[in-house]
Amino acid sequence: MMFLKAFLVGGAICVLGQIMMDAMKLTPAHTMSALVVLGAIVDGLGWYDPFVKFAGAGATVPITSFGNSLVHGALEHADKHGFIGIVMGIFELTSAGISAAIIFSFLAALFFRPKG
Repeated sequence: MMFLKAFLVGGAICVLGQIMMDAMKLTPAHTMSALVVLGAIVDGLGWYDPFVKFAGAGATVPITSFGNSLVHGALEHADKHGFIGIVMGIFELTSAGISAAIIFSFLAALFFRPKG
């Protein structure tokens, strides 16, 4: 049952993104940004943790989880360290993903040439 819930919730998030691109004519970058902001808002309201408990990987794998991580880390560290904790929290939870994106983008740029 856990796999089914993860599949349905993760698929629903992907369907939402596809609808945003098709019906609203948003670019993939705008859609991704909107889903990150949506995840941040849902976490700011305190709803993302119960959502993760229900859906498991269906809530932690899609891009909405990145927005959740940004806000979750910022709020957690802001309580401990004040204003500077906001930045510390954001980078502590998301540094691995940001670093991987930079490294793999750099490697892709070395090996592939854009057409244009």
